Amino acid sequence: MGGDDPGLTSGTPSGVPRRPAFRSGPYWLALQVVLSGSLILLFLLPIVALFTYAPLSRIFEEWQNADVRAALALTLYASGVAVFAAIVLGIPLGYLLARRSFPGRSVLESFVALPVVIPHLMVGLGLFLLVLPGSFLYHVTQALGAPVYDTVWGVVLVMTFVSAPYTVLASMLAFRAVDERTVEAARSLGARPADAFLTVTLPMASRGIVAGLLLTWARAVSEIGGILILAQVVYPGGIYNGPVTTTLSVYIYNLFNQGDLADAAAVSSLFLLVAFAVFILVRLAERWGWLPWRRGELAP
Repeated sequence: MGGDDPGLTSGTPSGVPRRPAFRSGPYWLALQVVLSGSLILLFLLPIVALFTYAPLSRIFEEWQNADVRAALALTLYASGVAVFAAIVLGIPLGYLLARRSFPGRSVLESFVALPVVIPHLMVGLGLFLLVLPGSFLYHVTQALGAPVYDTVWGVVLVMTFVSAPYTVLASMLAFRAVDERTVEAARSLGARPADAFLTVTLPMASRGIVAGLLLTWARAVSEIGGILILAQVVYPGGIYNGPVTTTLSVYIYNLFNQGDLADAAAVSSLFLLVAFAVFILVRLAERWGWLPWRRGELAP
């Protein structure tokens, strides 16, 4: 009889090949920990640097700064309007792409995703050229009382452009994940198409839609490039009656350009605390049953 098969081990049943050491046991776990830990450190260390450079006392001073509070208020207000626009316009488009088959659907899906990869300054430049003084859309926005340049409408326009695709794409995936047999069962029991959508399809897709809305808000509040071109300074008018200000991202950018690193770090840390509070509120709403899914099913 021949010698031992090199693909077998003395400690395993006959015919079962040995797994490489790095794919089993502590080696595999160590590899996961090293790779995951490296990414977590990349996320964590810049935040630690901000809070190290700006102690809590400095952050509290910035919170009392009227200019900072005005910039924060404008950012939250404009991003809220952008999220509302994404709900009204993006969810129906996501449903259309998920449940309707038509020529050019793949092209349209790619076009919807395009704003996600367009550089920020290109967004602002494109929108700036779209509403140049004397153009058709310039006259339309003026007639509607919603001028774009250096107004809150310009900020909302940029935020919606860069953030709404997240709602569309998340909604599309969420609606595609809904079992069509469940919808057909509701229809067979007498539910009209609109009733089936509101009582079956939409609740079942709500987890993905809400996750997309969180990403939409996060992308909106972080926008800077397009706003620098279209509405670097925001004057009161229309739906905004506050002081002359700018978004928080532009405010921080201006502090950095002035060489005021301490204040830039403090304002950045302040906004991180606000964003963290928003996600904590989502978690609490999940725990208290205010959201239509069980605890732990949403991971923003």
